[in-house]
Amino acid sequence: MELILKYFPNLTAVQKKQFEQLEELYLFWNAQINVISRKDTDAFYERHVLHSLGIAKIMEFTPGSAVLDIGTGGGFPGIPLAILFPEVQFHLVDSIGKKIKVVKEVANALGLKNVRATHARAEEIKEQFDFIVSRAVTAMPAFLPWTKRKFLKENKNPLPNGILYLKGGDLKEEMAPVKHPYKIHPLQTIFSGEFFDTKAVVYVDVTGN
Repeated sequence: MELILKYFPNLTAVQKKQFEQLEELYLFWNAQINVISRKDTDAFYERHVLHSLGIAKIMEFTPGSAVLDIGTGGGFPGIPLAILFPEVQFHLVDSIGKKIKVVKEVANALGLKNVRATHARAEEIKEQFDFIVSRAVTAMPAFLPWTKRKFLKENKNPLPNGILYLKGGDLKEEMAPVKHPYKIHPLQTIFSGEFFDTKAVVYVDVTGN
């Protein structure tokens, strides 16, 4: 929890309590339904919570924005972002029903009124959003078709509507086929620790998609 406060010192009392509850909730649910890697549980706040919040260091969502989290798994990056941005609506989607059950239980336990969770494939979601977020679901060229026609036309955030994608490894080759404008933000320039050395937030501007 100290790790979160180091990089996000201006949390409200409610947000602090919600972040503090996260580890216990996920350890409880992970014992029943495996939603996060067992080897990562000792570094839960670094590898899941802070990693998810890397998106917040690139984009501070405007209140009233709508964000879709595709392939959310147990709720990352959507749940930590929903805690940080209580005035933003988050729709968390995954094709595995038991993972969505965990998302719903965690969101309910935290009292998150700005989270919806749906058991569905990305292609089945017909609504439109300001941003789509995700964490290493697949390579970007394969991910882009899932986002087609899912963006609102009007921009109300500091960046034009688009994708904010948490990804690791060498991204130059992966991003080469992408025709949209994009920018890679290395997380090692934002967070300290070996875990972040190869991690990045990739922003893709989908204006015109």
